Formats: sequence, C-alpha cells, structure tokens
Amino acid sequence: MDLMQHGRAGPAAVLAAPAAGAGAGRHERERVAGSRAVHADLEGVFRRDYRLVVRVAARVLGSRVEAEDVAQEVFLAFGRSSVPAGEARGWLSVAAAHTALNLVRSGRRRASREASVAAAGVTVVPDVAETVVALEERRRVRAALARLPRKQAVALVLRHSGLSYADVASALDLSPGSVGTTVRRAESALREELRHASSD
Repeated sequence: MDLMQHGRAGPAAVLAAPAAGAGAGRHERERVAGSRAVHADLEGVFRRDYRLVVRVAARVLGSRVEAEDVAQEVFLAFGRSSVPAGEARGWLSVAAAHTALNLVRSGRRRASREASVAAAGVTVVPDVAETVVALEERRRVRAALARLPRKQAVALVLRHSGLSYADVASALDLSPGSVGTTVRRAESALREELRHASSD
C-alpha cells in the first residue's frame, strides 16, 4: 500500500521485491517479475492512469487505502502483461473494478481493513447513530453491487467513476450506443437487489 500511496512512488518501486535490490542482475529482475519482462510503457501508463485506477477501485470499496492496494495489484498485473499502452486505460479500469468486486465478494476486505487500522495505530471510536446508519447503507449497496452480473457491475462502476460512454464501450468491448442501456439495466438491477436485501 505505502509503495504507491498518493502516487509518489513510481512503478519501479511497485515491481521491486526485497531480494531484487539495486545491484540485482537481469535474471533476478526477470525472476521477480514472474519470468517475464516488465512492460516497457509501465512508467508512463502509471503516471497517467494511477488516479483513475484508484478512483475506480474506491467507487466499489469506499476506501482510498483499499483502493490503493487494488491499484498496486492492477499495475503489477499490467507490468507483466502484453497489453498495448494504447489500450491500457480501459484494461486498467476493468481490472480495477474486477479486483475490487472480487475483494467485496471474497470477504478479504475486513482483514485488510483491520490490518491497515492496526498498522496506522488508529484507535477506532464508536460513531454516532447517523454515521452507523450511513455506513450500513453503503455496505448494503456494495454487497448488492457485488451480486450483479459482472459486466453490468463493471459498466456501472466505470461510468460512475467518470469514464465517458466511449471509454466504457472501449473498455468492455461494447458498442457506444449500448453503454447507456447497460448502465440503466445495472442501476435497475441494483435497485432490485437492494429491495430483495431489505425484505429478507
């Protein structure tokens, strides 16, 4: 998490491992990078798209700290991929949404959040009732979002993260005209999921 917090560290720091210090040879660097060369365009793509990746993940998770963890995973994956730099923005956006949704679905978030709080030495104090209600409502929305069909959930997250219809279409391999329909169906499905959850 700290490696990329607030975009200060570059992708070289993200891809570095303790065993691969400054004096590490080419073979060691390749081994650390999963026996594949690091993406040649990683530095530029990282600088251009880091904030977007964090924003997309935060839309799903509601936590900048967790979103930065997701961004680290996503850029590690991109660094080892063969995705062309020109297609990186869409690929990264979708990867961020998928990774964040997987976290919500798997329940790994609680342990991650507790570890982050413990590491920061933050004392958690009880919130007032209104805050508790608001947090519970956001949790319900995120859980409902995680139950949607994957393409609908990702389209909804990307659109509400500020991506244009054209960007969403490109990222999800949809026609630009179908993005609005997909997003509206996702919003409707989300409302239905929330209705079902509240009636249980």
